[in-house]
Amino acid sequence: MDKMLKQYLDRAKEIIGERTASEIAYDNAVVEALNSGLSLEAALSLAAQRHPGEAIQCDSGTISDIAAHYDYLKAHDQIMKKLQMKKRN
Repeated sequence: MDKMLKQYLDRAKEIIGERTASEIAYDNAVVEALNSGLSLEAALSLAAQRHPGEAIQCDSGTISDIAAHYDYLKAHDQIMKKLQMKKRN
């Protein structure tokens, strides 16, 4: 693995943090819903229906932080998919 990729993955791990399998599933559900065009609030609601134990409570004071978190996860997901496609070729 080249040095730059390792640095990115290490930094991503710091930003995302340790998550349980159910937290990952919830986050993936939010990202999937966002990628399909739903608003953040709708994506959170849909993910909460699928994974009620992981549901995030948000309000006007936290929504921007939550939005930034999921913007990062969306970008990270796209990068990881591109890397996987590159590995296959």
